Amino acid sequence: MDESRTQSPRTALALGAALQSGALDAEVLAEQTLAAIAAADMPGLFTRISAARAQAEAKAASARLRAGRAASPLDGVPVAWKDLFDLESEVTTAGSRVLASTPPAQADAPVVAALKSAGMVTVGCTGMTEFAFSGLGLNPHYGTPRNPWSSADAPRIPGGSSSGSAVAVAMGLLPAAIGTDTGGSVRIPAAFNGIVGYKATHGRYPMDGVFPLAQSLDSLGVFAHDVADAIAVDAAMRDAIAQTAETGVKDVTLVVPVNVVFDNAEPGVVDAFERALQRLDAAGATIERRVFPPFDGVLELVARHGPLVAAEAYQVHAARLADPREVAAMDPRVASRLAAGGKIAAADVAAFRAGRKALVAEARTVLGPRAMLVHPTVPHVAPLVRPLETDDALYLKANASTLRNTTLGNILELCGVSLPCGRGEAGMPVGFLISAMGGLDADLLAVAREAEGVVREG
Repeated sequence: MDESRTQSPRTALALGAALQSGALDAEVLAEQTLAAIAAADMPGLFTRISAARAQAEAKAASARLRAGRAASPLDGVPVAWKDLFDLESEVTTAGSRVLASTPPAQADAPVVAALKSAGMVTVGCTGMTEFAFSGLGLNPHYGTPRNPWSSADAPRIPGGSSSGSAVAVAMGLLPAAIGTDTGGSVRIPAAFNGIVGYKATHGRYPMDGVFPLAQSLDSLGVFAHDVADAIAVDAAMRDAIAQTAETGVKDVTLVVPVNVVFDNAEPGVVDAFERALQRLDAAGATIERRVFPPFDGVLELVARHGPLVAAEAYQVHAARLADPREVAAMDPRVASRLAAGGKIAAADVAAFRAGRKALVAEARTVLGPRAMLVHPTVPHVAPLVRPLETDDALYLKANASTLRNTTLGNILELCGVSLPCGRGEAGMPVGFLISAMGGLDADLLAVAREAEGVVREG
């Protein structure tokens, strides 16, 4: 990692403890955070800095903390939001110039309001792929933030679509940031940037005030330095008390699928994953390698009926795609892929949804309540930016490869946590993905919290 472009990581809970002890002041922390973001001077990292809001919220947090009335363990801790979330009086751009002149939001999205109630301090909106429709993180409008593990002369992608959120946390500018995940948009950039990325079960949080991509697949997630922070932020977004389930690594079977997820994987990625698996085995985990048929079923559904995400995304943008002026203002690669979704017949969409329902039921039966899936988050490390900017065919191939392993989880309604587990090609981070059936988030987070110290290399 380019140390000159990073800050020393501080976890959200550690900052919260320092704030409550009086060792740190919320207003000072907010100013330090805003200054560090400005000093980073990275195109595409943020689409908007909310300095006035951050200062006001930090002032209120400081007053509460001085009076001994902390709103939560995260009171006064900075956070940023992917630019899909409504912030009161701000324009939600979804990473697009097309939406830059739309009316500002009249209220915070409910999840934004929940973290505000917990005392977290919003510092702004992070950059993203336009309309959240790519796993690579490139944005020709606002810029593409550089993966901080790569050099300035050979930049690598941040992953998408929640690119800025992941990079800001990886650089140590923020202890936590919030993203969305429709096909991997939290887990992918977490893996590429060497941090923790938690994708919640679809429907775990209210989605009001969150600009959609594909409503039956959209979910939210947390970027953090460790799983304990993800647990705390998740609880705050649900206005709940952070509680860790009693489930541990030894209480579940870790199933390594031998189909699909290792196809065309880079040797360095496989090696880092296998070393992490060996450490888990030595720690007493029960590990099984077997075929997981629902993964093949998902690929067959997509091949037969087309991608559901594209069909649903087209419905969101159909009117926009009918206006040549708006299409001309979009990233051509995003516009063309959105338009392709309109060619998927209604009968195919219905058949996909029926097939998906059957596969989710099959996955729940095959996996059972006491097993979780483990495999590489992405089959390769973050690729170089420049070739992808100039080669459309390479872009499409890289996007499909990047999204493959994580999209399986969205289709099968899994929740998942990507943990950093080592390095692959060019010293770039590799992600270790633990996934559980939808609704088992508490168990998943407990297992991930115990596993992360074993999975992390070094």
